[in-house]
Amino acid sequence: MLQMNKIMFAISMVTGTLISISSYSWLGMWMGLEMNLLSIIPLMSDSKNLYASEAALKYFITQAMASSILIFAIIINMVMESTLNNLSPNVLSSTLMNTALLTKMGAAPFHFWFPEIIDGLNWNNCLIMLTWQKIAPMAIMMYNIQDTLFLSFIILFCMIVSGIVGLNQISLRKIMAYSSINHMGWMIGSMMLLETIWVYYFLIYAAISTCIVIMLKSTNIFYMKQLMEVMTNKPLMKFTFILNFLSLGGLPPFLGFLPKWMIIQSLVESGLIVTAMIMVVMTLLTLFYYLRLSYSSLILGSLKLNISQEPMTPKLPMMMACNFIALSGLIFCTMMFNWM
Repeated sequence: MLQMNKIMFAISMVTGTLISISSYSWLGMWMGLEMNLLSIIPLMSDSKNLYASEAALKYFITQAMASSILIFAIIINMVMESTLNNLSPNVLSSTLMNTALLTKMGAAPFHFWFPEIIDGLNWNNCLIMLTWQKIAPMAIMMYNIQDTLFLSFIILFCMIVSGIVGLNQISLRKIMAYSSINHMGWMIGSMMLLETIWVYYFLIYAAISTCIVIMLKSTNIFYMKQLMEVMTNKPLMKFTFILNFLSLGGLPPFLGFLPKWMIIQSLVESGLIVTAMIMVVMTLLTLFYYLRLSYSSLILGSLKLNISQEPMTPKLPMMMACNFIALSGLIFCTMMFNWM
């Protein structure tokens, strides 16, 4: 049964994000971000889990630092606009603002806090950090895209860091965190082109991540060794789990390929062929450890008796329907595009 204080803080967190993305002023956006931050800290902290409390404290310190940089950049921008009316938007304040927002969302090379905090949370809070907490910083950054060279370097860093550092991870939460960093690179690339593509990408990424987190939460899995042990006697869940990870990597038969297809096509049409090629090649590194994870859960098994394993909490039809939508959505989207 949900506690009333958790519901109150969850509503406040959603309200803070909505205030940020619908505000008409920079200060209003900053206020929404602060409201969102102060609401998620009680949701993350847990008196029974010291790792969650430590993660909440780290998250608060990092976000407070990023908020300080953000309000400093807003003040610089307001002073420059009031003193020099004929000057174009200040590049310094724009870069500082984007740096603070990239730190808030955990994009490389400002990702130092993100995997460590994710590794100390439960799966519900992990899903919030991977999806909902990225909406407000990305929406604000779409209003402030001026220096495309700076964002191109950020995309390159996201691809390299997520591919190389994610190779030697055994924690599934850290693997999801570095996967999120890789997808943030793609989302930043979509923001440079067209906001609609970013919306499609984020919705599809959130749907696939939700399916994966539901399966991992239902079986209480946190590490790769547990994955091999638990999935041995669950062939249907093993099959859908593998397909979801391949969809998250963007392989063509699945829905995860659709937004990457749209971004690559838009980059090529815009003349950014080198950027598109680098993004595709560096994403192969993340696809490698997706395939390694799928291979280990499919081929390898464990002879240990899984006595202490709890039964699945969600109902199987609901989970299978969610997975069916996330996996076969590319077919329906292609059919819709042909009819339009």
